[in-house]
Amino acid sequence: MDSITQATLGAAVGEMILGRRLGNRALAWGALFGTLPDLDVIIAPFLDNAANLWWHRGPSHSLLVMVLASWGLSSPLAKLWKRDKITRARAGWFVFAVWSTHVLIDCFTVYGTAVLWPFSDHRVGFNHLFIIDFFFTMPMLVALVWLAFLRTKKQLPKRRRLNAWGLGLASAYALLSVGMKQVASAGFDADLKRRGVAYERRMEAPTPFNIILWRSVVDRGDELWVGYRTVWESRGTPVRWTIYPRGAEALEGMRDMREVKTLVWFSDGWWIARRHAKGVWIGDLRFGESRAWGDKKGMVDSRPAFSWNVLREGDGERLRTYRPTRADPGITLRRMGHRIVGNRHEWEAIPRLAGVKGSLPEFLGVVE
Repeated sequence: MDSITQATLGAAVGEMILGRRLGNRALAWGALFGTLPDLDVIIAPFLDNAANLWWHRGPSHSLLVMVLASWGLSSPLAKLWKRDKITRARAGWFVFAVWSTHVLIDCFTVYGTAVLWPFSDHRVGFNHLFIIDFFFTMPMLVALVWLAFLRTKKQLPKRRRLNAWGLGLASAYALLSVGMKQVASAGFDADLKRRGVAYERRMEAPTPFNIILWRSVVDRGDELWVGYRTVWESRGTPVRWTIYPRGAEALEGMRDMREVKTLVWFSDGWWIARRHAKGVWIGDLRFGESRAWGDKKGMVDSRPAFSWNVLREGDGERLRTYRPTRADPGITLRRMGHRIVGNRHEWEAIPRLAGVKGSLPEFLGVVE
């Protein structure tokens, strides 16, 4: 999740565990430790792009590091808070609770986290929340701002109630996202069964800032299908699928490169590839796409949110993040809002894959 959400969640957990003794200092300490796992970015300037993909949300988000950090920091923190009568055990539980909730909510997103490192490189991702979701963050943030002004001992019960409400509403929203995904997934499943479509695997994730409109990616081996539906559409409502040819042949002669292996691992196999003069372009379809309407009438250009160029030859960095021109976010959100309320025409059009290095937009197939 974004840093504001992680700091807010950390502050709420800090208030729950240490608020009675530390007051508003519990909020500050919770916010600090809530963002601590993401400080792995400090190492980023010293790593190349392939190593950074492995490192971010890697060891610092693992259960092993979480336990070691809780044990190692418990004694220094207990000494720091000695006058406040915070025991070493309580200090350790504070670190573990804040750190673990950070990792847990990260697991709710598509990006995933290396929870089982070093025993497994698999990234755990449940795909229930977008990386920024105001409806999850705002209840906690409002409650924390309110309770920060309640500083007397007489007001402690009210502080605890406010914090409980904030955490409770955020938790209820996270649980609601689980149910919403099940509803959306059932709709996608019904559509594919009705069509008699065979596939290897499927994933669903919410579109930005909501849990109403969901996006499904279907792995059919040589091609990936992408479709959208809302949770209140009936199971009989057909999904409009856009077909992205995988382009596995583009990797011929480059599969043994460390950079290519890293991208195949990072994308968990949800990649498409296109060859160009200097190497290969690879896009990760898990994270959605930037959509632009109007370059040509009746068409929509889709650019994968995460994509890279891998250079076949050359000195220095051979894996480069590719950032093509993005669509106007205001237009995208407006059209997404129309799609949520049932206006499919505002969202769908003749699809083209755009943003591929050295290539013109590629027309994509559609299954209505």
